[in-house]
Formats: sequence, structure tokens, C-alpha cells
Amino acid sequence: MKALVTRLDSFGDVLLAGPAVRAVAARASHLTLLCGPHGEPAARLLPGVDEVLVWESPWTGFQPPEVSRAATESLIAAVDADTALVLTSFHQSPLPTALLLRLAGVGFIAADSEDYPGSLLDVRHHRAPHAHEAEAALDLAEAAGFPRPDDTRLRVLPPPPAEPLTGPGGYVVVHPGASVPARAWSPGRCAQTVRELTAAGRRVVVTGGAGERELTAYVAGGRAVDLGGRTGAAELAGVLAAADCVVTGNTGPAHLAAAVGTPVVSLFSPVVPAERWRPYGVPYVLLGDQQAPCAGTRARQCPVPGHPCLEEVTAHDVVAAVDKLAEVPR
Repeated sequence: MKALVTRLDSFGDVLLAGPAVRAVAARASHLTLLCGPHGEPAARLLPGVDEVLVWESPWTGFQPPEVSRAATESLIAAVDADTALVLTSFHQSPLPTALLLRLAGVGFIAADSEDYPGSLLDVRHHRAPHAHEAEAALDLAEAAGFPRPDDTRLRVLPPPPAEPLTGPGGYVVVHPGASVPARAWSPGRCAQTVRELTAAGRRVVVTGGAGERELTAYVAGGRAVDLGGRTGAAELAGVLAAADCVVTGNTGPAHLAAAVGTPVVSLFSPVVPAERWRPYGVPYVLLGDQQAPCAGTRARQCPVPGHPCLEEVTAHDVVAAVDKLAEVPR
């Protein structure tokens, strides 16, 4: 059986699909993961994936492309599968993807759908209320005939060693950036946390993408190892795997930390629900006012002046959470 799993969203979304991907891979002779360009680095880290097919969909992402007949026909021609699992977030419809897969000749398609699917789905599944995204994907896979793997935690392929980047000795990672501004703690709070962690005797490593070098340099402040722009996905996985714990917002590195088994201090803005997006399968401490007025808005920019849901969290709160998680046996 040639199987295809689709998750067209971001880096973290693809990581959360990992347990369901392994469930499908266990029954398939070949598994293709169809993802968007932002999810591709994560897709290439997932165990069980034989091929990665990248396509930028016009119905996902923050800056979706215009609809293109040529791009759509290219995708249809590239799909080679007889079975497909369409993974989406709780607020998304799988039906546009299912239509293209039908046109590509996929005979069996399963998805969570509240909308009437007509002939587009063979398994129309209804996700459990309040289910975590990783659990919802596993439930769908099981409904489609793919039993849960024995290990349902997030996983990635073994990463490279971190010491050439971090130097010797234990450390805490602070990852200040986020692709969605409403989910990020302020740079000032992050920098203060680095100061307080180092004053308490902890070594700190600050991570960030290529476009976040100014941010990571400011947060590191000459007190921490600054790895801004110096890690790809695999290297970042190695850095997170060797950390005592990771301090970050609700963003891809939180899920990557979970995938390598590292505890997470989660600075969680409630613009999306924590029950669906919290760190999965690892010890974590959730900080941030989950009842703030922005809760459930899915806002990209905080709609409340002063960003109180996260700005009321102090560096002292984070240091206390780090102290708690760093003692948890790995």
C-alpha cells in the first residue's frame, strides 16, 4: 500500500502529526508526507517518512499564494498513493485537499470533517472535543485502520551532537522568537530571564532563526551562548535534546523540544487553546493567563494593550519553573 499523509501547515503542526505518521507508516510499503514549505524542515526529521512532497496551498498559512491552475495540476500529477490521511487543525476543512487527492486518483481518503464531504471522503471522522492536536491525528489514523503505535510521543530522527555549538556542560535554552507575534514573550522579559538564570548559576543558550539574530543577541546580552541564525532544524533538535529544559512560547521549538524529550517552560498565549497545543508527552509548566480577553481569538497581533496574558509573567516565575523542571528525571 502506498500511503500519503498531508499536513499543510507550519513546522510545529508537522511535528505534532509525527505519531500518526508512524501509525500509517507501520502498515504502508511507502509513505509520502505532503506538507507546505514551512513544514518541510520538520517533515524531513520525522521517522517513517519515505518521501516529502512540498506544495504551498492557497487555503493555509498567513500569506497564502494565489490560486494557480499550473501549481494545482503539478501537485495532482505528483501524487502517487492509493490511501491518504488528511490532517488539519480543529478549525480547518480537509475538503479542498481531499478534492485534489481524488483528482490525483487516491482511492481511500480519511479526514476529520464537520462539513458534509459528499464523495470526497471514505472515512468522515469527528474529532473528540478538546482533543490535543497530536491525539486527534492519532484518533483519525485509528479510525482509518491504522492502529496507534506503542509509543505515541513525538519523535524525530537522531539529531547531531550539540556540544560543537553549545560548548561543554549543562544548560537551559531560551528561545525568544515566535512566528506569530501574539504568542511571543517580550524581548525585555526574555533578557531579564537570561540575567536571572545566569545569576542563579545556570548556563544559558539562546536560539533563534536567521532573521532573529538581533533579537537573540539582545536577549543573550553577552551572558549566554548566542546561537541565533546558526542552527537548521536538525542542529536545533540536537541543541534542545541536550538541554536541561527549554523556555519558549507556543511555537515550533516547543514541539521540537517535546520530540527530543526535553521539558518545556511554556509561555503560552491563549489566542489558541492550550489543551490542543501545549507541549505533548513531556513534563511542562504552562505560564500565562489562559482566561485573558484574547483567549480563543487566534489573533496574530495581541488585541489587548500591553499583552497582559504574557507580560504579567515575570522572570522570577520562569526561573522557578526551570528549577522545577530541571530536576525531573529524563
